[in-house]
Amino acid sequence: MLFFYQTGVLLSLLVFLGILLKNLIDLPRMPDHAPQTGPLVSVLVPARNEALNIERCVQSLLQQKYAPMEILVLDDGSIDATPELLRNLLRESGGKLRLIQGEPLPDGWHGKAWACSQLGRLAKGELLLFTDADTWHEPDALRRTVGAMEASGADMLSMMPRQELVSFWEKLVVPLIHVILMCYLPLRLVRTSRKAAFCFANGQFILFRRDFYDRINGHASVRNAIVEDVWLCKNVKKAGGSVVAFNGTDVVSCRMYRSFREIWEGFSKNLFAALGYSTVGLFALITLITALYIAPCAFLCRSLFAGEFTLLLFWLPLAQITIALLCRLLIAAAFRQSIAMAFLHLLSQIVLLAIACNSFYSIKFGKGASWKGRNYNFS
Repeated sequence: MLFFYQTGVLLSLLVFLGILLKNLIDLPRMPDHAPQTGPLVSVLVPARNEALNIERCVQSLLQQKYAPMEILVLDDGSIDATPELLRNLLRESGGKLRLIQGEPLPDGWHGKAWACSQLGRLAKGELLLFTDADTWHEPDALRRTVGAMEASGADMLSMMPRQELVSFWEKLVVPLIHVILMCYLPLRLVRTSRKAAFCFANGQFILFRRDFYDRINGHASVRNAIVEDVWLCKNVKKAGGSVVAFNGTDVVSCRMYRSFREIWEGFSKNLFAALGYSTVGLFALITLITALYIAPCAFLCRSLFAGEFTLLLFWLPLAQITIALLCRLLIAAAFRQSIAMAFLHLLSQIVLLAIACNSFYSIKFGKGASWKGRNYNFS
């Protein structure tokens, strides 16, 4: 029985390595050559308590080498210095920036979806770019993105920005987003398959064609979705639209979290929701993490302490650990992450297990997901 388990784990990891290698090919970078003019683009930024980020984000958008464009920032009931900073930016923007005071959050809506819905209604552009307040954009980011959208003919474009990882916990945990994306989801099928099961979108940067955004009823169609980006992708596919994904590490960067507490709350908010609040799905994920990443290390440690260097207790677990580590190292190299921190892959998976349990508990038995002073429980 142990033999079948060990060989099954090894084969699974080899499959995930194969998916990763194919994804590294199928996730292209943004084209370098693109026109500096084209259709009107509305750049839409929801902001709630973003005093640490909003200046850098808006200033990078004001420096874009593309026209015509408009920038709309919605203050979603911020209680920090965000409103004051936005007023200062407005005076310096030369008319390129519009500020919107967000309306109160209605029942049954997630905060970001409501903010984006308001922005979408007020936007004038033929293309709508929804981007987070904690992003920073290279001067040619919008130009290259529009060029990629026009060349692909897609109705929705998203990317994986470069994640700015400063603290120990950021470097340890945030790259797991890339592990899940690159090892478990065949990205080619995001573009080529009509099935909604094959979806990728990153809410940090999503570009829509306006007509298709309206066709799916925009963010109103995902009003109660915590992980609204993936569900937007599903809705586009269900409506017959096409989606493309890019490696955007050289055009956009984002610092998602700044502390362990933010990582804990942010991942706990999203993890169970990303699985459609499926208890079976969550425990399948926990089983997968334990079997693929934690058990091999336990077997290897047992073998070393006992001095039993057998195929089942030493060599197969060693091969499993090597493949898992290789995946993490390839991802670190591709997305400009710390190579050294990749060697703490086991610790990151243990933290992910703890977050998964907390995500399940807080939604099922607690007050729901908590983020930026709001609690949500739409399960």
